Amino acid sequence: MRIYFLTCTPAILKLNGLFAGSTDMFERHIEVDMQDKVLAEIVPGENLQPVNFFLDEELLKNPPAYMDVYLGGGEAVIYIRRFESRDTRINIIFQTRFEENLVTLFSQGEVYLSVEGRDYSITALGAKFREARAEEKRLAGFPVLAVSGGDGLVVISRTGAVIFSNEVVCAEFGQTLKVTMQFETCAAARAVCEYGYDGEKLTLVSSKTEETEKPDEKILHFAFFESVMTFGDFEKYLSPELLPKAGDLREYLGGFTGVAVPTESFCALHPDERAAGLIYPRKPNLYEIKYFAVELKDGKVDNVFPVGQ
Repeated sequence: MRIYFLTCTPAILKLNGLFAGSTDMFERHIEVDMQDKVLAEIVPGENLQPVNFFLDEELLKNPPAYMDVYLGGGEAVIYIRRFESRDTRINIIFQTRFEENLVTLFSQGEVYLSVEGRDYSITALGAKFREARAEEKRLAGFPVLAVSGGDGLVVISRTGAVIFSNEVVCAEFGQTLKVTMQFETCAAARAVCEYGYDGEKLTLVSSKTEETEKPDEKILHFAFFESVMTFGDFEKYLSPELLPKAGDLREYLGGFTGVAVPTESFCALHPDERAAGLIYPRKPNLYEIKYFAVELKDGKVDNVFPVGQ
């Protein structure tokens, strides 16, 4: 089986204790018999702890929490999205009282948000919150606490519940919560979302996705699938003949949550296809990749069809 390796930070790969190459955000692969139960170890720099695991069938069914596994076409992509720090000392980033809650942001390897009040919760936030700030806001007349770190925003209700957590370009608090979120897509899409608030939970009132760049025709099929995924104006990519079927496309493609560049072996088998890998969640940290291709007519998508491997 061909296994591709990706890591969130540069690292080296060892197989059964022997150096097997380097890893980063560019795919590297090996061929392995999953029955051999090869021991893989990935060692990062920057004082981060290595991870190790057996390459076997169980890994492809139940990946550990630090890993995402993508299956498709008889191949697997293993992405190590988190390494723990060797420094496990507790460091308080900030602590504040909000309503009847004690809110603490601290690092212990990773960055965590702790809220103690009526209930107790702890949420992992990521490295962007190592430098963060907290500010009390009013939302629909109710007090909320906005915790910002980099482009990350967490909103805490007066009862201590985390009611919003996402990356945002900007946020506006008033009678409603208005946020602008940036998507990493070919057309640099942005979603402007507005949420109503009843003092306990947010409810999406409206959402509009706008594409801020025009993609090159070479990557038009990726932009099209990403537009479908982000609920953008994907109809503009369709030919006049396919436009009447626009309403059926989302059901036809299913609930995919990502768009990936096809693997090296897929491209070798289908060199002439304008194909993309659509990513479907199957269970925590486990995904399936299905390949779909398009045919263009006068620069517009005229046909969409699945491609096997």
